[in-house]
Amino acid sequence: MRNSKRKQLQNRSVISNLRHLERDFRAAAAAGKKDDAAKLLPGLYSAFDKAVKFRALPRPTVNRKKSRLAAVLK
Repeated sequence: MRNSKRKQLQNRSVISNLRHLERDFRAAAAAGKKDDAAKLLPGLYSAFDKAVKFRALPRPTVNRKKSRLAAVLK
């Protein structure tokens, strides 16, 4: 398997996992379960930082998403 294909599959997996985590967080926040959403936030931050570490997403994109997710809790 070519490196580019292997990396594409890895990046797709990481980004898919992030989408699921973000969806769960936003659903909890929208349902008014701020405590549950606040518990999910550190795990979501960690997953975003790992995505940057694996170069699946650029740092500015992750910083923007983390900022907007934190604003959802306010």
